[in-house]
Amino acid sequence: MTQSRTHTCNALRLANVGETVTIVGWYDNMRKVSKNLGFLILRDFYGTTQCVVETEEMMEALNGVNNESTLSVTGVVRERSNKNPQIATGDIEVAPTEIKVLGKCIYNELPFEISRSKEADEAVRLKYRYLDLRNPAVKEKIILRSKIVAEFRQSMIAHDFMEITTPILTCSSPEGARDYLVPARNHPGKFYALPQAPQQFKQILMTAGFDRYFQIAPCFRDEDARADRSPGEFYQLDMEMAFASQEDVFEVIEDVIPPIFAKYGIYKKVSSAPFKRISFNDALAVYGSDKPDLRIDLVLTDATEVLAGCGFGPFEGNSVQAIVVDGFTATRKVIDKIMADCEMISGQKGYWFKLDENGELVGGISKFLQENKAAVIGKLGLKPGDFVGLTAGKRLTALKSAGVLRKLLGENCEKHKKNDCYEFCWIVDFPMYEMGEESGELEFCHNPFSMPQGGMDALNNQDPLEIMAYQYDLVCNGVELSSGAVRNHDPEIMVRAFDIVGLKEDDVKAKFPAMYNAFCYGAPPHAGVAPGVDRMIMLIAGEESIREIIPFPMNKTAQDVMMGAPSAVDPKQLADVHIAIVEEEK
Repeated sequence: MTQSRTHTCNALRLANVGETVTIVGWYDNMRKVSKNLGFLILRDFYGTTQCVVETEEMMEALNGVNNESTLSVTGVVRERSNKNPQIATGDIEVAPTEIKVLGKCIYNELPFEISRSKEADEAVRLKYRYLDLRNPAVKEKIILRSKIVAEFRQSMIAHDFMEITTPILTCSSPEGARDYLVPARNHPGKFYALPQAPQQFKQILMTAGFDRYFQIAPCFRDEDARADRSPGEFYQLDMEMAFASQEDVFEVIEDVIPPIFAKYGIYKKVSSAPFKRISFNDALAVYGSDKPDLRIDLVLTDATEVLAGCGFGPFEGNSVQAIVVDGFTATRKVIDKIMADCEMISGQKGYWFKLDENGELVGGISKFLQENKAAVIGKLGLKPGDFVGLTAGKRLTALKSAGVLRKLLGENCEKHKKNDCYEFCWIVDFPMYEMGEESGELEFCHNPFSMPQGGMDALNNQDPLEIMAYQYDLVCNGVELSSGAVRNHDPEIMVRAFDIVGLKEDDVKAKFPAMYNAFCYGAPPHAGVAPGVDRMIMLIAGEESIREIIPFPMNKTAQDVMMGAPSAVDPKQLADVHIAIVEEEK
């Protein structure tokens, strides 16, 4: 052992009794019994050791020393009379002969108790993240992250992938979020962009003849935070394969990911290969979501035919989606909360009724269904005791809100949700195009670099809204882990695909000059995917917030409150990069 210590605070055992040792770490706590007797707990990265202070001289060395100061303790190891089986060093203790203060904590009071930092306000935890990380329960998640990333790296190399790092300073790319821009000092008025993903670079690597690429890639997107998304930056297990199909990508991912989830996850049951494949349209129709939680066995039923004309205003002229739940015994208070939560999350109200044990429709909107009772029961296949949740609106709106209601109902009915497993699936056959909600014009649905199913023939002869793409999402327990695609490597097909959304050949050449030109020199068919590292670790660790598994996360408004970023800069720095800040007129 180096660093002026002979052992860590987790290393000493009965075999070390009688040895003179030096241990270092943080002053965790001290229980003083008298002026010449106290029990000091020393904590380092590895664990804790009890030191029994038995002389006035050693007690004096600790006078005025605050908790969380760093200490060096030299002393003799001996067997404890009152052993502590809860810690690895619980059979021994150290009797100090020398105590040195290596680093003083000058504050008498800490922002929070280290061992209970997770109970503190998140803003305080992030401001004092270096103290928060001293909490073993917090630190363990970062250690877990390191182990998992190392396993991913080893597994990809074992599958013959080569790790290649791609540039951080690059040009803007249409990945669907706002770019972070970096002014170019030597090129006034021009900007670099931090990469939203290494998309173009990894495709160019395929054209350069590299067969299998991967990296643990940093990605930067100026987007709002969510529980499963960190603002600013995140990491993904980025990969690409030359001369590969969709199934080739699936085979690799299905071989790499499950063993790591099984080894480190809080659940040991993991989907085995091949993962379930669900088309985008089926996912919406059956689960009301393109990232369905397959631990919940509830499905949607289109009840428009029997309910749209029942006389209930919100159903009139709309699509009506139903979720039938047997064995649902929730109280009225719980039901009302589920319906309110559905509206809060989806923006659409949830409705309900029951078929009681006497075969009568009761509760919720049941009074509107009495005249058509037999048809309702028949269409939905109801049995006495069944509960029915409902949503309504334009078809897509009704489906998505029903997906939210399905999840809420599943989470409140143990019979219909498995809680001890990781359920993976692939969502496939995404539409190539969609009508933009804001623009009202034809737009790419997902990745614009995807290969359309049917190639040039489909682009020339099919309704654009009916063209499917070789795009796919990996989903686990209702969380989207990644998007991927078979890439459009043919310049002619690429130009035609962009032409459909109003971008001409000159636009394509101007926006993607390197990739377009590279493809003109003989590009191989290629495909890839990029599972989010942060999201995977969040699921593996069983955390609800992604910030718990990131060493130095930003807060919900993309601020680093520990470092004070973003911050104002000196006017000279702005002048060097040819930027002037213009105040908005009030």
